[in-house]
Amino acid sequence: MFGRGPKKSDNTRYYEILGVPKNASPEDLKKAYKKAAIKNHPDKGGDPEKFKELAHAYEVLSDPEKREIYDQYGEDALKEGMGGGGGMHDPFDIFSSFFGGSPFGGGSSRGRRQRRGEDVIHPLKLSLEDLYMGTTKKLSLSRNPDTVTGDIVFVLQQKEHPKFKRKGEDLFYEHTLSLTEALCGFRFVLTHLDGRQLLIKSNPGEVVKPDQFKAIDDEGMPIYQRPFMKGKLYIHFTVEFPDSLSLDQVKALEAVLPPKPSMQLTDMELDECEETTLHDVNIEEEMRRKQAQAQQEAYDEDDEPHGAQRVQCAQQ
Repeated sequence: MFGRGPKKSDNTRYYEILGVPKNASPEDLKKAYKKAAIKNHPDKGGDPEKFKELAHAYEVLSDPEKREIYDQYGEDALKEGMGGGGGMHDPFDIFSSFFGGSPFGGGSSRGRRQRRGEDVIHPLKLSLEDLYMGTTKKLSLSRNPDTVTGDIVFVLQQKEHPKFKRKGEDLFYEHTLSLTEALCGFRFVLTHLDGRQLLIKSNPGEVVKPDQFKAIDDEGMPIYQRPFMKGKLYIHFTVEFPDSLSLDQVKALEAVLPPKPSMQLTDMELDECEETTLHDVNIEEEMRRKQAQAQQEAYDEDDEPHGAQRVQCAQQ
């Protein structure tokens, strides 16, 4: 035995709500809904229930598939799920599709709720430890229930760290070695951002040069979208030299270090060379002084009368 089709129910009420005949065109439906919706809009003191009925009737009849089912089987068929179900959109959203919001200026709380608020930009300062291990922060915000809230955009700002520097997924650490450590080997403990103690040591017989870098894999920052993978930890070594050595220390070093390169000059040729004297200098201060001197000379030249010629006096 074959199943029976859906039971027919009322199929005229939606047309009556909009005040149009059953053969109304899509344009007739739009005009009828627009006129009735403005008249019954709650922002204008209209009946909210009537406003909802108008929106539901227009939503069904403006959809060709739903209208065909409604005309054949009535309202109950739509409620039972034919034609994509009987659920309806927000009546204010349907109204806004015609006017882009309330056409009455101001409006009810429901009308105002359709206005989207501006995004909130919130700077959030985090320590390098927070960025390395992750953290949870609480934020108190005031919210206007009459407005569709915008997004909250957090701008992460990293605080300066006294020991580590971050470059992308890598970490950089500065460490100073004594000359003895650089030549004879070193060992020190590095406290990482998560509190772990890392033992850093040189290989036997290894010599560390000034300004040299060494790297440790998988001890950098967590990689974006791959939290179980990390970048590298780079250690930048500075070698601290003694200010001076005694003659005995010099002789002791010469006994163990590679020999100095020999001069390829005879004693006679050395006697013909002019001797010079080296002295310490702060090169940055020296350059600043020369720059200031050059600027002063330029100002002095500008102060001279136009067309004046410099006369160089030669002593006879």
